[in-house]
Amino acid sequence: MPQALERAESCWAWMVLLASVVSQGLTLGFPTCIGIFFTELQHEFQASNSETSWFPSILTAMLHAGGLGMCFSFQSSITVLGLYFTRWRVLANSLASTGVSLGITLWPLLSRYLLEDLGWRGTFLIFGGVFLHCCVCGAILRPVATSVTPETREGPPPPSTRPANSCRAACDRAIQRHLAFDVLRQNAGYRVFTLGVVWMIMGFPLPHVFLVPYAIRHGLDEHRAALLISIIGFSNIFLRPLAGLVAGRQVFAGHRKYLFSLAALLNGLTNLVCAASADFRVLVGYCLVYSVSMSGIGALLFQVLMDIVPMDRFSSALGLFTILESISILISPPLAGLLLDTTTNFSYVFYMSSFFLISAALFMGGSFWALGKKERHGQRAEAEEAIPEATKEQGLTGGDTDGPKKQPRVEIMYVTSV
Repeated sequence: MPQALERAESCWAWMVLLASVVSQGLTLGFPTCIGIFFTELQHEFQASNSETSWFPSILTAMLHAGGLGMCFSFQSSITVLGLYFTRWRVLANSLASTGVSLGITLWPLLSRYLLEDLGWRGTFLIFGGVFLHCCVCGAILRPVATSVTPETREGPPPPSTRPANSCRAACDRAIQRHLAFDVLRQNAGYRVFTLGVVWMIMGFPLPHVFLVPYAIRHGLDEHRAALLISIIGFSNIFLRPLAGLVAGRQVFAGHRKYLFSLAALLNGLTNLVCAASADFRVLVGYCLVYSVSMSGIGALLFQVLMDIVPMDRFSSALGLFTILESISILISPPLAGLLLDTTTNFSYVFYMSSFFLISAALFMGGSFWALGKKERHGQRAEAEEAIPEATKEQGLTGGDTDGPKKQPRVEIMYVTSV
């Protein structure tokens, strides 16, 4: 490890980690409180479930794919962790994801409190002021110090005599820099993980959007319904670092992608429990069990991506990853809302969520296993090809040095009867 990185990881890196915790709590944690405003917005605009679902879906999709404020905040905080941490990278990612847990815990409680006094319009104005703290976090994310002395120039570089590149060439370079389509073509593991997560996201955000309306529809008061989301967030505060410590052990170094697939599978199975009953005690138990699998997904999502993609291409791979992910985020809640309008049964929403999560988990787990088997087979074939060559060279060398005395004696036996 370079000396500069060692210094960074021991000193300022932990301030960067703190900034990342706050940034993710403000940005990624915010969309989970939108369920608090679902009923208010639906009554205000006399909209259907499908129409109202466009609000959280567009918000979350732009958070992952836009070039806008919250997108800049959370993507930069994730990318910089991979530059500041090497030895403790898994733990750093899991600790940073606790910011999301803090956001999931605090945003619903704050939303419920402000909504009663200020209404949804005044509440959003207060939220705008809270988001200004992202500017402070961004000021902490300074570049990693290096020990390489910058090259000095005596004067400005001479002007280029070549004509300016075309707009198309400039666009190609920008796409190559910020969107890793070449990695998508060449890296099979990145393809599997990206496609699996895009499919998984079709079901993953649905409980965060529809759990509160589901509880209110079945007779729970608004405060207890909002408490359910806070239970998920509070549990994740402790479970995500624990998941990071477990996944960071050396025995799981090459198997974190399987842990991620297992977490997605458990998450999908848990949603079936929620669809079975709307009793408050059952929903509290659901939130606690759901938090276990959710913490595994949150702690490992970006770490698995770092394991699959080289760090020098991570930022561009993350950009393409989140853009494709945002397509699913945009489609999923309105599709679930349309299903709810058609059936008037919230259970089908959770069945839909389970289907996408379980199928994505099986796809990723099976594909990673097949890729690993293919890689092991290729390594074994290379080793087998190398053995005859080494044996041949050893035989030629031994014949020149040992002479005829070292040659093995061959006996021929003829079998004439049985």
